[in-house]
Amino acid sequence: MEQVSANRSHGGTQGVYTHPSAATGTPMTFSVFVPDHAPGAKLPVLWYLSGLTCTHANVTEKGEFRAACAQHGIIFIGPDTSPRGDAVPDDEGYDFGKGAGFYVDATEAPWAANFRMRSYVEQELPALIAAEFPAADLTRQGITGHSMGGHGALTIALRNPGRFRSVSAFAPIVSPLNCPWGEKALGGYLGPDRAAWRPYDACALIEDGARLPDLLVDQGEADTFLHEQLKTGLLVMACRKAGIPATIRMQPDYDHSYYFISSFLAEHIGWHAERLKG
Repeated sequence: MEQVSANRSHGGTQGVYTHPSAATGTPMTFSVFVPDHAPGAKLPVLWYLSGLTCTHANVTEKGEFRAACAQHGIIFIGPDTSPRGDAVPDDEGYDFGKGAGFYVDATEAPWAANFRMRSYVEQELPALIAAEFPAADLTRQGITGHSMGGHGALTIALRNPGRFRSVSAFAPIVSPLNCPWGEKALGGYLGPDRAAWRPYDACALIEDGARLPDLLVDQGEADTFLHEQLKTGLLVMACRKAGIPATIRMQPDYDHSYYFISSFLAEHIGWHAERLKG
């Protein structure tokens, strides 16, 4: 692991790092904010997964999370959304290829060689964090994300029961099986067998028996992607049917941008903090 940058902010250190990834076969970049803490102290960890077209930098530069993380003593980790590099295959569309990894392990050529973001986020990066950041307490983890990253946060938590004490999301893609973004991405990365898509669909996972202890979701009512791509109502129905305690809030006049996310991210961090204590 190499440090790309380090900046003091809000009583902590905002770092950006790069390392060679075995999962993706490429260098990967991620950001970590570590609040000041006593020597030997262990701090809970909150993962933030970004959305389509984003890198680690979007939330790092526009998320406005550091003051809240410093207040609550939470380490905040922002991975990239996909492998990158000249040798990595790409697509002309913004919603597939680089910047659009969808947190899956691809099985179709030419994507399978590099697009293994599920393995990267679920296994490789947590192991690296454990090795390189001694303050990180990986027995106390929360996860959140935006849009495609909200899809990632929900599905990773549902597939790994007990790993995350807290789960939230901003404008998540709740059912890739039932939206154009999801059909393009999952069809391209995983092939035409829709049964292979179900582990990457939050509503399908809930229908198949996966559960969360509780859930917080914020969705902007002025989000232009709401009705065709995000379909928040499907998650409302899935949680209600499964008995999952879910606070799913529709926020009037808010859109899909970081103006929306930064308005509520500190509140989400406080919500995670309550569940990551002890």
